[in-house]
Amino acid sequence: MTTALCFDLDGTLVHYTRPYGEVVESTFAAHGIALDDGLEAVGRSAYQRAFDALEPDPHRTAMAAVVAEAGVDADPDAMAETLRENDYAATEVPDAARSSLEGLAEDNELAVITNGVREWQVGKLDHHDLTDLFDVVVASYEAGAHKPDAAPFDLLRERLPADEYVMVGDEYEADVEGGRAAGFVPIHYEAEGPDLWATIGALL
Repeated sequence: MTTALCFDLDGTLVHYTRPYGEVVESTFAAHGIALDDGLEAVGRSAYQRAFDALEPDPHRTAMAAVVAEAGVDADPDAMAETLRENDYAATEVPDAARSSLEGLAEDNELAVITNGVREWQVGKLDHHDLTDLFDVVVASYEAGAHKPDAAPFDLLRERLPADEYVMVGDEYEADVEGGRAAGFVPIHYEAEGPDLWATIGALL
């Protein structure tokens, strides 16, 4: 029987080394914008609307909204690229995760199911030299809906046939409830909970 082990990306495979708000604040500061609560709310709202609507570049949309609100001369495209660089630099892969994934990849089908723009998310995997460990990567944008919708899980099934599917993720609604509803065996990853990799090993 073949089992496909599917992982969420942010908060599961990669962890942030500092609060994401600091990543965003430093991005705006690099372009001469002091991000106060009002501007932060404008950017967050613009991003969420664009993300929910699957608009092509929600990060740029957020940057453009803040630039317009602040009335400054800044390039939203350059700002979005700075955010990408800062985002990648602010994440790390725990040593236990990397070594466990390398071992699991020898005898199992591995996949990533992540909410986000494919280019951005695959770029993060590339940044951490993780891409080659996975047989398939599915981003919600290419599926046409975000987890917990069934679409990303269904697309994974199409791309990676298996007898059983396991979904590992840190977001309960998106990963656990979404995975369970799609017929996946869910494992909820909690940073302060039981050892994730020992749990997966016992399951297999």
